[in-house]
Amino acid sequence: MSLSSCIPAAWKTALAPAVASPSFAKLESFLSSEWSTKVVLPPRPRLFAALELTPPDAVRVVLLGQDPYPGAGNANGLAFSVARGKGLPASLTNLFLGLHRELGVAIPEHGDLTAWALRGVLLFNTVLTVREGQPHSHANRGWEDFALAVLGHVAVQPRSVAFLCLGQPAQNLVRSLDTKHPIVGAPHPSSRNGTAFVDCAVSKRIFSRVNEALGTSFDWSL
Repeated sequence: MSLSSCIPAAWKTALAPAVASPSFAKLESFLSSEWSTKVVLPPRPRLFAALELTPPDAVRVVLLGQDPYPGAGNANGLAFSVARGKGLPASLTNLFLGLHRELGVAIPEHGDLTAWALRGVLLFNTVLTVREGQPHSHANRGWEDFALAVLGHVAVQPRSVAFLCLGQPAQNLVRSLDTKHPIVGAPHPSSRNGTAFVDCAVSKRIFSRVNEALGTSFDWSL
């Protein structure tokens, strides 16, 4: 099964130019080799879970990270999310803590962010795959161009959309777009002992600024 055939139907027309590009062809070739020789995360059926759960006309918030969790069994195709029953990675713990400290959102007992995706949060990464145990191992292989096509389509939508970009790669990618929509940047919440993300969430009101951009209080509960 080709990589392009896995793209959800709702996104196919918007992403057709990206899929036809030399960059995507190189990405497909690279992934074909990786899948045959390495353990690649997330599992192939979950690769485009974010696009499947949040079609273009439903996107209200883009929560953009870097690449999937490299730990076995963690990555599930939704940025920052893990399946119920899995322990919370440090970045997800800090994400929840930032929400709690800024907006008072209750910290959930699980890390499944499907409910956010169904409410219009596109839980995306600048890179959608990774070798197990090797963070950033699939960077600069073509995913960034594909992500830019996804984000570019969202960026020209007439309805209110907010881009919440966590980490420098995410911020750099979105800032290369020509968009009128608000871009809210913050450090990546991946440091196990660091407080940079949580401090930023509170001091720069990142989630409140997303709410202001949408003109409503988004439901961040799980």
